[in-house]
Amino acid sequence: MTDTTPVQRVAELIKDFRFAMFTTRNAEGRLVAHPLTVQEAEFDGDLWFLVSKSATLVIDIQADERVGVSLSSNDAWVSLAGTAELVEDRAKIKELWSPTVEAWFPEGPDDPDVGLLKFDAQSAEYWDSPGGKIASLFSFVKSKLTGEQYDAENEKVELPDH
Repeated sequence: MTDTTPVQRVAELIKDFRFAMFTTRNAEGRLVAHPLTVQEAEFDGDLWFLVSKSATLVIDIQADERVGVSLSSNDAWVSLAGTAELVEDRAKIKELWSPTVEAWFPEGPDDPDVGLLKFDAQSAEYWDSPGGKIASLFSFVKSKLTGEQYDAENEKVELPDH
């Protein structure tokens, strides 16, 4: 384990994730998860997503801004809780634009349907298996053979206002 604070550890883990499940509450009060691509690798408490302004998740957050974001890889998982809002900032959309996004919005960053979703994280919980896939597999096998708990780092983190 490195000499980092829990907040720094969350930021380190998030920079390696490309996709997220963005969970909202719909009009019936049911939790609904939406797959999104993380647009900015440097986590400072906010995550940015490019979305269709007419997407159901935008309708959901206009009714209830409280959301959850989950990210995972083969050996690390992060769960974030916070709020989200649709932000009007064409310069930020152009800054975050990439060829991947163009697959969803072929008219480019000036398409009026392209929306900028800002997620403001208030708390986080992470699970990490230091050492990558092989260490994770070893810990899993060791746990099964010895009956000891799976060896993974877990921390709940309150994130500072930013």
